[in-house]
Amino acid sequence: MFKEVFIGSVFFASKYQLPMCMGLGCNAAGVTGCRIIHSPRERLIAILTNAFIPCNGRFPTLIALITMFFVGTGNGLLGSLQAALILTGVIAFSILMTFAASRLLSVTILKGEPSSFILEMPPYRKPQIKKVLIRSVLDRTLFVLGRAVIVAIPAGLVIWLIANVRLEGLSLLQWTSSFLNPLGLLMGLDGVILLAFILGFPANEIVIPIILMSYLSAGTLVESGNLAELHALLVSHGWTWATSVSMILFSLMHWPCSTTCLTIKKETGSIKWTVTAFLLPTVFGVLACMLFTAVVRLFGFI
Repeated sequence: MFKEVFIGSVFFASKYQLPMCMGLGCNAAGVTGCRIIHSPRERLIAILTNAFIPCNGRFPTLIALITMFFVGTGNGLLGSLQAALILTGVIAFSILMTFAASRLLSVTILKGEPSSFILEMPPYRKPQIKKVLIRSVLDRTLFVLGRAVIVAIPAGLVIWLIANVRLEGLSLLQWTSSFLNPLGLLMGLDGVILLAFILGFPANEIVIPIILMSYLSAGTLVESGNLAELHALLVSHGWTWATSVSMILFSLMHWPCSTTCLTIKKETGSIKWTVTAFLLPTVFGVLACMLFTAVVRLFGFI
């Protein structure tokens, strides 16, 4: 039994490791990389679970939270090593969650027999540098940036409006975060953090600036500055180590960004699978945060 499970895990890793590694840079690129998987069923599983891998937009948030709440901002080389080890553990956890989600899909809505992994090696040719650069710029860089702009421009307008339009002395940002606060507290977060993730749909990089904009009642996005000042601000608004863990969990497991969703729609040609890819990591993230928060409160760790 153990041998069968081990062999199955090896085959799984060999099929999915390249899209997962590409997802560490950008989940949209990871979704595109799933084209190397010949089985339509397994390609779809890889596409639906790629968002569990933290992309480059989520790494600054993860690193900042780990440094501020678990390592400290003035520990030098030793602190950097500790942060690296914790971050490695966080990535390993995201890979385990990817395996769990893939297993769930393979025994429910995407049942089927596993296929063998075949990666066709192209014939060796002399590299055509100009052609590679041109196709890379046109097919990848400009294409992905174009998709990002389609969502980023209207999203920027929405963020500005929600921060500056006021009703009864409060901005729409404050009204919305208050409405989301009960759900946020249930997840170990608060309404401001939850709203920041929602408004951060165009790009994960703006989640922390939106949180700062809300806490400081600013009308525009705010840069985080140095980590010591950021830590002091977050603590003054009720953050603890448990809040940081919940934030890390939800950063790992929540809906894909807008560019990734558009790429999933293009690769699958289906609204249904795009919605599934949106909901799957979100459900995992909400449940993980709620479970962690319940355990922490039950045993009185906060």
